[in-house]
Amino acid sequence: MNVALLLAGGAGLGISSDVPKQYIRVNGKMLITYSLETLIASSHIDEIQIVAEHEWREYIIADCKEHGINTDKIRGFAIPGFSRQASILNGLQNILREKNGQVDINNIEEDDNVLIHDASRPLVTTRQINDCFGKMTDGYDGVIPVLFRENAFCVGDNENNVSERIYGKISERQTPELFHLKKYYQTNMELMPDKLKEIRNSAEPAIMAGMNLNIVLGDKSSFEVITQEDLDRFISIFKPSSSSPNPNKNWHK
Repeated sequence: MNVALLLAGGAGLGISSDVPKQYIRVNGKMLITYSLETLIASSHIDEIQIVAEHEWREYIIADCKEHGINTDKIRGFAIPGFSRQASILNGLQNILREKNGQVDINNIEEDDNVLIHDASRPLVTTRQINDCFGKMTDGYDGVIPVLFRENAFCVGDNENNVSERIYGKISERQTPELFHLKKYYQTNMELMPDKLKEIRNSAEPAIMAGMNLNIVLGDKSSFEVITQEDLDRFISIFKPSSSSPNPNKNWHK
């Protein structure tokens, strides 16, 4: 079984909006719906678990149906945590929770995997998903997409003073990321509660646990919508139909 875990619990502080960025409408469709449409269409994905606040869940389903997207693969929702990684753990626990409310890892099959993706990356492609699963070969516990950048970088301190220059290849992590479900769940549980607060990206627990990770080349077009500039870039991809220059204006559920 392959489950996609879609993260949509962030507040989106980088954009001035009445709603979190993942629910902003562009071309008549919420940002999260773009990711859901691709995940649902993937033959690799059996089920989808979404991390989202209660108030948005019915609108996620409604937006999919409004655009003719079959929601049968959506297995349920999980509450957001105190951090991105805590949200991931909440999602994993919901995926594994039995009807009696208990989590039993003994029921996880050896070929069960979880594909983690951010709703703030609405341009995820079928090729990216296929590449992740194609690299999940024997001996690997996960696959991480990265973009390599060969430049000179400057590192500054808290006072904005340049303290160091770095030369060589720097890799930028993207999502979706694919992990062996049982191993990834176990290593996250071992970080509870205090160490989980220190995690900055979803690959970090796997690396800390010594999981064998493969890499796949990322996609430059699958950028993350963080700032207003990113949102404007995303809007520019589509012809102006139901979206306006400010898609946050007059937004309604």
